[in-house]
Amino acid sequence: MEQSVHAEKLSEEERERRQYQKMTKTPIPRLVVTLGIPTMLNMMVSSLYNLADTYFVSGLGEDATGAVNVVLSLMSLIQAIGFTFGMGGGSIISRLLGKRAQKEADEVSSSAFFAAFTAGMVILILGLIFLTPLMWLLGSSSEAVLMNAKRYSRYILLAAPFMCMSFVMNNLLRSQGRAFLSMIGLVTGAVVNVALDPLFIIVLNMGIDGAALATFLSQMLSFFILLFMFLSGRSITSLRVRNISRRWRTYREIVSTGFPSFCRQVLASLCTVLLNWAVKSYGDGALAAMGVVQKVFMFAFSIALGVGQGYQPVFGYNYSARFFGRVRSAYLFTLAFSTSLMTIFAIACAVATPAIMREFLESPDSIAIGTLALRLQCICMPLLPLNFMAGLTYQVVGNKALAALLSCSRQGLFYVPAILILPLAADLLGVQCAQSVSDFLAFLFAIPFTVAFLRRLRRLEKENCPVSENVSVNE
Repeated sequence: MEQSVHAEKLSEEERERRQYQKMTKTPIPRLVVTLGIPTMLNMMVSSLYNLADTYFVSGLGEDATGAVNVVLSLMSLIQAIGFTFGMGGGSIISRLLGKRAQKEADEVSSSAFFAAFTAGMVILILGLIFLTPLMWLLGSSSEAVLMNAKRYSRYILLAAPFMCMSFVMNNLLRSQGRAFLSMIGLVTGAVVNVALDPLFIIVLNMGIDGAALATFLSQMLSFFILLFMFLSGRSITSLRVRNISRRWRTYREIVSTGFPSFCRQVLASLCTVLLNWAVKSYGDGALAAMGVVQKVFMFAFSIALGVGQGYQPVFGYNYSARFFGRVRSAYLFTLAFSTSLMTIFAIACAVATPAIMREFLESPDSIAIGTLALRLQCICMPLLPLNFMAGLTYQVVGNKALAALLSCSRQGLFYVPAILILPLAADLLGVQCAQSVSDFLAFLFAIPFTVAFLRRLRRLEKENCPVSENVSVNE
């Protein structure tokens, strides 16, 4: 018995040692691409959940398409909770593993997982109790949209605890450099979702309930696949009840570190609500059109977000190990790589925009509204990676204030004022160009923070001094 336990411990230590060697010795371009591509696919697959539902639901009418867009705000809120614990725990774990602190990493992993379950249950209970006012608040433009939104959201709420835990496990695996394992769970769920949509909606004639049920089942499948990765020992960290921290400081550190991600996701939900309110006076067709634009844009944003998050464990391991030259190389390569991908996607998307809109919309007016809005957003797509990577960088090194500021800047500092002011000045065109204006301003806002951090890295590399938990932009 003792020999078995000893062998298991040696096996865990060997896995941790090999992973450390991989993260700190592998050439940066190969490492970033190896981790970034699966993570990018993870994020793109998450967007496909919404795109698949929208595509098949579009055959039920524009009020059903509008309802899916309304529920998107609810899903963004659930994501916000999951990413708070997942990104917070993941950022801490990547630094702990860089310091070879395995026991502490297991504690953070387990605590983040079970805290996410608790938060998901709160969302489930409160959401079902206040379902009708919640759907009105999220931007239902008519009784028909409200009815469909309520039917769809019930399934999403039932899946909320499992979605929160899935987001945590996905981020924990990625923070350890195991992005491929997390990709397996999400890709499998997406494939099942796409397969079940036509079966439930068309063959079984379940309508929007079929779309919601397909999403529910696919999310559950993703959850159990990701859970299997941890229970079968494929993860560097473990999820055990006995590892749950009883110290408030642990949860405070997880939440405060993940707070920038919470801000980013909650603001995404708020911005969807404000967009729904700004456009619903133009009718269900305009609501449906802007909803389609938003989902296509989210698919594009997932490219920058995914590559950037794939870079996170590379950054965390090497920053904690004080390999500052590798940190700088990882940052510059990831920025160039993600910007190139976004440029290619933006060009292709701008050319194909009318065809994309016709796949989801029937009314010529709705197609015209969506086409102009998406093409305007394509203009600034290549600028997205700089702002996101600046926020993620400060988040990983532990500078929570600057990370939160950068994460909030794109949506909070710029999009919210844009969507409130521009429609007053330019009517529907103001709604259509609000996102592009905010993305351009967020790009300019991130430049001085990026320059300051790169200068800080250069000094640290030259001095080879111990790493401070917080990196100030004024240092």
